[in-house]
Amino acid sequence: MSSIDLTPPTDVELSERFRPVLARIAEGALERETTRRLPLAEAEWLRELGFGALRVPRELGGSGATLRQLFALLVELGAAESNLVQALRVHFRFTEDRLAERDTERGQLWLKRVGSGAIVGNASSERSGNLLGRTNTQLRREDGRLLLAGTKYYSTGSLYADYISVAVAADDGTRLAALVPSQAAGVQLLDDYSGFGQRLSASGTSIFTDVEVAEEDLIPFEQRYAGQLSIVQLVHLATLAGIVRRAVDETAGFVRDRKRSYGQASADLPREDPQVLQVLGRVDAVAHAAREIVLGVAGRLDEAADRRFALRTTPPERRSPEDEAAVAAIELAAELDVYRAQTIVIELALRATTEIFEVGGSSALDESLHLDRHWRNARTLASHNPVIYRERQLGDHLVNETKPVFLPSVGEAPAPS
Repeated sequence: MSSIDLTPPTDVELSERFRPVLARIAEGALERETTRRLPLAEAEWLRELGFGALRVPRELGGSGATLRQLFALLVELGAAESNLVQALRVHFRFTEDRLAERDTERGQLWLKRVGSGAIVGNASSERSGNLLGRTNTQLRREDGRLLLAGTKYYSTGSLYADYISVAVAADDGTRLAALVPSQAAGVQLLDDYSGFGQRLSASGTSIFTDVEVAEEDLIPFEQRYAGQLSIVQLVHLATLAGIVRRAVDETAGFVRDRKRSYGQASADLPREDPQVLQVLGRVDAVAHAAREIVLGVAGRLDEAADRRFALRTTPPERRSPEDEAAVAAIELAAELDVYRAQTIVIELALRATTEIFEVGGSSALDESLHLDRHWRNARTLASHNPVIYRERQLGDHLVNETKPVFLPSVGEAPAPS
């Protein structure tokens, strides 16, 4: 299976397939924002076209797209409906993990499921009571069955998913993902997320009451390489790039049709005012720059993933410590590039989604426009994986050559001893 064909489609092929449905999704964005209607039908449109299987090899039902191609489409989807990109974030990380082990039975099993249209959601975080790196969610054996019980919060994408990846810890501290069907007995998924942005990402509560788990659907978390988890942060950055693109386009449309102006203005119509045009030009440049930053980093993650799999499938007698070191260096460089991108894209996106209001005075605040949703959504995404820690890790690596901590863990700090 290591010789599987990964020849990607062309960018033109992907654009022709997906752009019409992305345009349809974009048309309903304001209505969904107003009514808080989850874009479940829109997610189904994407499923039917194989969006979730973009990275799956053709032989297993997917498109065989590169990471760069995937992220180019994620930016476009982010412009059409940013909540859907966030909802699919863990799905694409899960798919990437299985692609990295496509030479195994488990990898092929799940890639075939994804290739057939399956979407994987997330249930990892717990609100309180669990120490860093631990979980209160329990996995126990009873009468020959493996049962899952616990409550998770911020279960992004769960309501869009066919399977839920539930983070649990075994008695010996081993971190596991328990994959359970979203419609299984004992699974309750709530749309009770209370954040002020990304309201349609289905990031609510998941309750598991003695849900039976198949033994083969337990996957140990393996920290195989640096950059393994970078994709989840880069998805946020792709979403931000898409948000800015949509914010700029909507603001340009607002200015194009606007007749109201000010006595201090430099032209009679806002569309002819050089200061208004300067604001639009600046935020348009941000949208383009953010996209290019994301795609540049995605290309480096492509190289890292390809090099790691090539090394993995090289016979042991032909591998050397130098080979491992070379691949690890590429992976570390890609990981650090994601941190750098996070620092810059977040700052630019938050500034741009604030500056758009400079073009229209109080008229731009009209609720019918919902221009505020762009800043709210950007601010919400920017709060994930706080950038202050990434910047510190970058500085520590620069000065002291300290490698970043790659293992994600969220929870209560241990009590002082």
